Amino acid sequence: MQERLVRRQPDQLLVGLVSVSDRASSGAYQDQGIPALQGWLEGALTRAPQCVSRLIPDEPDRISATLVELVDELGCDLVLTTGGTGPARRDVTPEATLAVATKEMPGFGEQMRQVSLKFVPTAILSRQVAVIRETEGHAALIINLPGQPKAIKETLEGLRDENGAVLVPGIFAAVPYCIDLIGGPYVETRAEVCKAFRPKSAIRG
Repeated sequence: MQERLVRRQPDQLLVGLVSVSDRASSGAYQDQGIPALQGWLEGALTRAPQCVSRLIPDEPDRISATLVELVDELGCDLVLTTGGTGPARRDVTPEATLAVATKEMPGFGEQMRQVSLKFVPTAILSRQVAVIRETEGHAALIINLPGQPKAIKETLEGLRDENGAVLVPGIFAAVPYCIDLIGGPYVETRAEVCKAFRPKSAIRG
């Protein structure tokens, strides 16, 4: 069993990255979800996160157990999953995520679908959810993301016009303040990638 993660700096974000795929986990093809997630985070955060990854099949008990491990045992502040959120029979990531939740955070899923609908009408078939998992002395935000690297970037980052003005906010703009509220580290982002929003009273001087 892996030991609990230790922050290298007081405000370093501890992140669990989970790719849910029968074929990738069996070695049928190379997983693209985890590299896309980690690459985006490293480009968006001003302080490098500490990431731990898991590549697992579309099995609800396995998904739930992995989320519990990352939050309860390793101490992750944020867990991002990719894959398994469509309507197919083997798409069970949302159900497995809700099974370990303390609170649901429906706004994240709603906004992800709003972003994706700018590109494809089938975005209404996506079932991504976000939840808080709380244990004694610790809490984490868990977010289901799409399976494709392009869609991962779009939903996290949002959409901009040719001049760089934000047209549709990405979901990550709300993540740092959410992590503040559940007792996690103070996370800052690069505004040119995704400007985090906090009320004035929550911004460090």
